[in-house]
Amino acid sequence: MFSSINSRAIIPVAFAVTGFVIACSVLLYSFIKQDLVEIEIEHAADLTDTIIKSTSYAMLKDDRETLSNIIMSIGEQQQVEHVRIFNKKGLIMFSRDSQELNQLIDKSEAGCNECHSGPEPKRSLEAMAQARQFINDAGKDVLAITAPIYNAPECSNTVCHFHDAEQSLLGTIDLGVSQTHLNKTLSQLQNRMIVFSGMILFLAVGVVCALLYRQVLLPIKLLVDFTEGKMGDSLTDDFPEVGGEISHLANSFQKMTNRVQELENRLQGKDDASPPDFRP
Repeated sequence: MFSSINSRAIIPVAFAVTGFVIACSVLLYSFIKQDLVEIEIEHAADLTDTIIKSTSYAMLKDDRETLSNIIMSIGEQQQVEHVRIFNKKGLIMFSRDSQELNQLIDKSEAGCNECHSGPEPKRSLEAMAQARQFINDAGKDVLAITAPIYNAPECSNTVCHFHDAEQSLLGTIDLGVSQTHLNKTLSQLQNRMIVFSGMILFLAVGVVCALLYRQVLLPIKLLVDFTEGKMGDSLTDDFPEVGGEISHLANSFQKMTNRVQELENRLQGKDDASPPDFRP
């Protein structure tokens, strides 16, 4: 396989260019995927914040029916897989799924352990730390955001829904959105990048190999053929025209052939000038 100079020069270059293009494509895809996931997390965090603000008035009035209707309406959205509100103790007070009501949340599960990992629960988390990805019971890929509902001055001052002013956390909202759309986008992006990388790889390897053969391998082949007598049977034959750095080697070889030709002429002249031998 690697017996000729062509294969020993072109094949390693082809493998090197192929590896470089594949590595760059994989790295670019990972960066784009990370950016899209972060955008999706920010979108879910904004939606969670909107839900908290939308339900704040119903919470102040202790209007549980209105609050339940808001949660059910949000849960009917196409991409929403689950939405629930539980109190400080982890008891689910409102949920899209009525079977989850009055159930306790395990604080060691994903979405809760970020705040409850230490002896004291954390007061706040960034959106990236609030997010988690998992596959639900229906087999769907879900991105969930767990956001705390903090105690506001109007919550502790209202008559109908009293909370102690020293109580910082009232409850938590858990929102899960389907990742079907994101996965479809990533799948399309992956297929397009494979096609695009294949085109870049084909052109890059083809151009590099063509230039390498034209500028290096072909001149060397001409020199090898000439020195082996395939293109000339004597030292007076025309030397093949080559360019680039190979031309220096060709000129050196041409000078060597001229010197050998001069030596041949001198030796032949001496033989012609020697006296004849008349010995019996």
